Amino acid sequence: MSMIRDLRAAVRPSLRPPFRKNGGTAPYSAYDATRDPSASSAVVDCAVYRDGRRVAAPAAPTPHEAMLQVREEGGFAWIGLHEPTDAEFAGIAREFGLHPLAVEDAVHAHQRPKLERYDDTLFTVFKTIHYVEHAELTATSEVVETGEVMCFTGRDFVITVRHGGKGSLRALRHRLQDDPELLAKGPSAVLHSIADHVVDGYIAVAEAVQDDIDEVEIDVFSSPAKGGRRGSDAGRIYQLKREVLEFKRAVSPLLRPMQLLSERPMRLIDPDIQKYFRDVADHLARVQEEVLGFDELLNSILQANLAQATVTQNEDMRKITSWAAIIAVPTMICGVYGMNFDYMPEVKWKYGYPLVLGLIGVVCFSIHRILKRNGWL
Repeated sequence: MSMIRDLRAAVRPSLRPPFRKNGGTAPYSAYDATRDPSASSAVVDCAVYRDGRRVAAPAAPTPHEAMLQVREEGGFAWIGLHEPTDAEFAGIAREFGLHPLAVEDAVHAHQRPKLERYDDTLFTVFKTIHYVEHAELTATSEVVETGEVMCFTGRDFVITVRHGGKGSLRALRHRLQDDPELLAKGPSAVLHSIADHVVDGYIAVAEAVQDDIDEVEIDVFSSPAKGGRRGSDAGRIYQLKREVLEFKRAVSPLLRPMQLLSERPMRLIDPDIQKYFRDVADHLARVQEEVLGFDELLNSILQANLAQATVTQNEDMRKITSWAAIIAVPTMICGVYGMNFDYMPEVKWKYGYPLVLGLIGVVCFSIHRILKRNGWL
């Protein structure tokens, strides 16, 4: 069976339909024919690597030229794209024999992190997370920004498709080019480096989100006398909880694919590189635990904030009730003396008026002291 698969892989390039330009003999890739020549290309970088080093060329090759060079001289091609359209990616998909379902996912994005195998190609989806700097966390602050990196990994090629304004792989490519020994392991080394790069980003974002949660926690549990904003932080907590949920959607689904890459033998993954995926899976598991902890902690903070709001309302109601009880005394006494009676006790008495005022003061003061001692005022 392995001989049949190798034979099929060897003859597959000859089965692909040749693309000819203007009826000539020079083949070309279909993405060049469907794209407006005046528009910028979705191909960010395209290079051939042999023995861990980038093959020098007078000009950057097209994906078709890169694969011709790989088939003739060996090595592998790494093609990087940024938000390609259907037309721009169609020729590349035919050139490399990519599965239509994976191509659709790569072009339209908004995919769940996953690992899928189509014939002799691995299709991996990573969610990238970037922390959005803000002077102060508010109820409308954006805390994390998401993007996507899709990776097609074959025997002699790597195709990366990136979506989102951030998460460029240019620095990663340069870093790999400075390590020929690792890059000589082939496409699986690139896949591992991308996974490691994405997970390192998760770790950095988790540390920044932890600082935001600490800030909210301090504000919630600070007393109003010390500048705390008791009962007024529910909007900030809820917004931070939503951002953590977005973070969790990127981290949790990726754990299983990383475990598969580190544990299950795969023909497309170099055994030496597979060991490194185990380290990535460990780091990812740690980040997942932190994110789940963030979610639980925010739930507790939100409940505490709502409880404090309820306590504050109860305290306000007790104060209002206490003052109403105090005011009720003079109201009652004055109301009695306002009645139209012919005979009222001590009405004609010289000291009757000051006695009533003194009685009102004593009773009100006594009620105030009792309520103060019981914590109502």
